[in-house]
Amino acid sequence: MDILSVVGILLGLVAILGGAIAKGSSIGALWNLAAFLIVVIGTLGATLVQARVPVFLHALRIFPWVFFPANLDARAMIERIVGWSLLSRKEGLLGLENASDVEEDPFIRKGLQLLVDGVEPQSLRQILESDLDNREAFDLQGAKVFESMGIYSPTLGIIGAVMGLMAVMQNLADPSMLGHGIAAAFVATIYGVGLANLFFLPVSNKLKGIVQARVNYQVMLLEGLISIAEGENPRNIENKLSGFIQG
Repeated sequence: MDILSVVGILLGLVAILGGAIAKGSSIGALWNLAAFLIVVIGTLGATLVQARVPVFLHALRIFPWVFFPANLDARAMIERIVGWSLLSRKEGLLGLENASDVEEDPFIRKGLQLLVDGVEPQSLRQILESDLDNREAFDLQGAKVFESMGIYSPTLGIIGAVMGLMAVMQNLADPSMLGHGIAAAFVATIYGVGLANLFFLPVSNKLKGIVQARVNYQVMLLEGLISIAEGENPRNIENKLSGFIQG
């Protein structure tokens, strides 16, 4: 689990709720059904209008990455690549067939199978880079769904505040309603700006960072597979791929 994401969300909640109490308000004052409907449901509606169905569903699928990102152990993968290289030098590229059959990762399995099939290094690069580019673009579209929510929610918050003030203006004859009505009107703004800056935009940026890390990891794997196809020395492959290790 990504502890930073959990701590970040908790700190955001503490900041909002604690700030409300410190300012002399109450936690209950932050709840308003009308503001919730305008901001949350409105933001969802605007996002659905913008996004294609496959992209929106993919955004939901990759959301758990924020809390449970894939374990991308570059050092362990380099060791595996070097092992494949040693095996191919000993038994030929056909010796990688068993490794391909038991591999669970589709990208790795496809790369190994292409090696077993004797695909030329240049063709191997083109095929795998095409897969990488398409997957990266699709993942980034999913991440941008949350970015769009972060753009729409503050605007919906302002709309909610204006609608609340309109309701206040209709009750000017009753001074007892003014304070409560104005406070409720600005709850929508809190919802819109708070959700955008404490949730939607951070989630989007987190997902983009995870996507980039996955791409770097797979580029390293691609370079390793191509080096095997070119018959490079396993030690040279290890030295070359070590530059991909981050942190």
